[in-house]
Amino acid sequence: MLEDRTTRQRITHEMVDELFSNPLRSDPGAHYAKKLYLDLSTLSPYISGPNSVKISTPLHDLATKNIKIDKGYIVSCTNSRSSDLKAAAKVFQAAAESNGGRIPKIADGVKLYIAAASAREQAIAEDEGDWQTLVEAGATVLPPSCGPCIGLGTGLLEDGETGVSASNRNFKGRLGSRLAHAYLGSPEVVAASALNGVLSGPGVYKMPETYTGVEYGYGTEKPATIENQLGNALEQLESLIDRVQMTARIGDDGAQAVTKILLGFPAKISGEIVFADADNLDTDNIYAGKFTYQDDMTTADMGKVCMENYDPEFRSITKPNDILVSGFNFGCGSSREQAATALLAREIRLVVAGSFSNIFVRNGVNNALPCLEVPRLVERLRTIFSENKVPTRRTGWTLTWDIARSIIEVQEGENGERWEEKVGEFPENLQEIIAKGGLVGWIKHELAKAA
Repeated sequence: MLEDRTTRQRITHEMVDELFSNPLRSDPGAHYAKKLYLDLSTLSPYISGPNSVKISTPLHDLATKNIKIDKGYIVSCTNSRSSDLKAAAKVFQAAAESNGGRIPKIADGVKLYIAAASAREQAIAEDEGDWQTLVEAGATVLPPSCGPCIGLGTGLLEDGETGVSASNRNFKGRLGSRLAHAYLGSPEVVAASALNGVLSGPGVYKMPETYTGVEYGYGTEKPATIENQLGNALEQLESLIDRVQMTARIGDDGAQAVTKILLGFPAKISGEIVFADADNLDTDNIYAGKFTYQDDMTTADMGKVCMENYDPEFRSITKPNDILVSGFNFGCGSSREQAATALLAREIRLVVAGSFSNIFVRNGVNNALPCLEVPRLVERLRTIFSENKVPTRRTGWTLTWDIARSIIEVQEGENGERWEEKVGEFPENLQEIIAKGGLVGWIKHELAKAA
């Protein structure tokens, strides 16, 4: 099947041999900001989670914990191609060799869900016998379409359950209940975990007897000498000098520049700070995937469920015209405009964070929700409110964004410290889009002008 594919012509043994005989090398005399080493013999597949793609742990470290699973998923367009299904089937086929040639069943109390990335991919898996292997092992077949990986349909995780999926998202509530634990792994890891009933990998990944963790670090792992330590220090110093010389300085004149404010766009935005103290606060936390496809959600409904996966109390804590401040990489995960419009539905008119996912900022502008990066404010809030940490906090602080002067003013409570911070200029083209109510409003305005 798929004889039209050119993979066998493009990737040949001769090409691989050529790459080994003439490997890529750096230019003579190249300098490096850092040198790192990694002992590949200590590696094993990594598993992400629970409930975050940012938490990643070697299989060797997790396998010793015997984490029981309730459900496994090989259901996503991301990792449910025929090649992925073949990899999963090989786990059961290898286990059959020590089971009298019979395909073993998945562990008691575990459900394994499979859905091909497309009908064509399923047909390939069927032709090659891999689909039948998984079905014989006891897998539950789902249609080749969106399902559990976006929190819809059959087989969702329930309260207290643990699941492992070969998909690419495991944010809290993404695969079902926000009170469940979701991990991500390769198709082989999902299959082995379903077979064994605990998070585990296929037998090929045996833990070395001397394993104490993945071995990595700075340098080259060669014995330290005065010469190579001095050489590394000089290389890093030269790299630092190069970066400093390439950085343009901002003069006093630039710092005093005034941004032109367009008609319909405010010169200042001010409000009380509500602090959601979390990094990597993703779009599933802001607006759960299960609501994304409900066409009957009103603006009021969206406001009620805004941030529900992050903090069910968010809606009772926030007030109209609050300014939401959160940690770093805010708005990561799936792109969905509802993450921005749900915050607007709660009458939040400005989001400030240490940093943003670029795609959230784009959705924010498109829907008239300005976003502002102020890392210093996040660190200051974390210092002052380091004790009795809560998911969402009314701080009593106020923030005023002086857009014309590109400055924020922070008042830390009624009698607290007051300070200012220079921020980036908010350009006229973005002002214009937001002043028109978002990208759709701006396009309508432009079309009306051209008519």
